[in-house]
Amino acid sequence: MKTKLLAGFLLVALTSFANVTAQGFQPPSPGKAVVYFTRVTGMGFAISFEFFHKDKYIGAFKGQNYMRYELDPGQQLLWASSENKEFVACDLKEGGTYIILVDVIMGAMKARVGFNPIASSDERFQRAKELINSKAPVEMPQEKVESMNKKLAKFIPEQLGKYENEWKGTKNFKSITPDMAIPEEAMK
Repeated sequence: MKTKLLAGFLLVALTSFANVTAQGFQPPSPGKAVVYFTRVTGMGFAISFEFFHKDKYIGAFKGQNYMRYELDPGQQLLWASSENKEFVACDLKEGGTYIILVDVIMGAMKARVGFNPIASSDERFQRAKELINSKAPVEMPQEKVESMNKKLAKFIPEQLGKYENEWKGTKNFKSITPDMAIPEEAMK
């Protein structure tokens, strides 16, 4: 009886430890940068936004959650889709960690998505840090990502065309600069 109880306790402890190690800021792989898409509010908890890197669907999540995404440093384009399309042009440094706050904005037919890249000096950084340190990131299975890329094969180039030919010059999209990387000491 004591052996079964001890084994059960160890199993729970190990499972808990595995979940704890999966949360918090994780440095990017060598030669990469990392972006955290974070929703720090429960407002619009049932609304899911889809996220893209250039011409690729990379995932979706809803509610007070976050998604960690590794990518190459340098010039990148990240965007999200809902009733609107929101873009952020990035200039990422190798080894850098960046945060984009994802906002839920009331729309006409469904919620709109907003992007707010922040630095560690931003007053909202603490809320993002608390979220990232409190739970593991949302991870979409690779099969689902591949399936969505096939499903959105016409949609993605259409939206990128509108971005390049219409929206880029007329809308005030935000950007991420290399100096917005979160210092290692701020992530602790």
